[in-house]
Amino acid sequence: MARGFFVSFEGVDGSGKTTQMRLLEGWLLERGVEPVVTRQPGGTAVGDRIRALLLDSRTGNLDARTELAMMFADRAQSLAEVIEPALGAGRVVLCDRFTDSTEAYQGGGRGLGAERVRAMHALVCGERMPELTVLLLPPLNVALRRARRRNERAQSQTGADEGRFEAEQDAFFERVHAAYRAIAEREAVRVITIECAGDAQAVQVEVITKVEPRLRAAGVLR
Repeated sequence: MARGFFVSFEGVDGSGKTTQMRLLEGWLLERGVEPVVTRQPGGTAVGDRIRALLLDSRTGNLDARTELAMMFADRAQSLAEVIEPALGAGRVVLCDRFTDSTEAYQGGGRGLGAERVRAMHALVCGERMPELTVLLLPPLNVALRRARRRNERAQSQTGADEGRFEAEQDAFFERVHAAYRAIAEREAVRVITIECAGDAQAVQVEVITKVEPRLRAAGVLR
């Protein structure tokens, strides 16, 4: 049985990572590869309940350590229920956020530190990390404007409230952004950084240009 291949998509809110993940899903389907697509937090029944607490702006007074523990509780369930079974079956997994997000948001944004997050990852996830990470880093002001506009639109149309993080001050996101850059420098082989701020199609061209050789080298594409 073919070995599975794990790809994560990362970036600050509003970076376009979810759009690019879905575009890559479609591109793979056109080439006969049907990936398993999931997200964190969420992607399982338990994870969706955790997500609702973590992202709802009405969730107040949440200690940073509680937030960290909840992120990894969600991740443990996702690994057990979705990611590991799919990889074990030789599937490609596309995941919207993984531990890099926790290192950036809780480690950097909340000030808990990268080492604490990485120690938690080792405890909960062992050595499991994506083979490839696509990190989208458009200008921070552009990403935040998109994210806040998107959340306002979603809340007015559906009543869904996932704006808890977007309500943070810009200084929080500056720390998140800097943490992502530090991860990219440390993990230069695993992480592909895309800084294009163009439309989704222009960004997709850059993503495919950089991702396709890695997928071919791994035997995902022939």
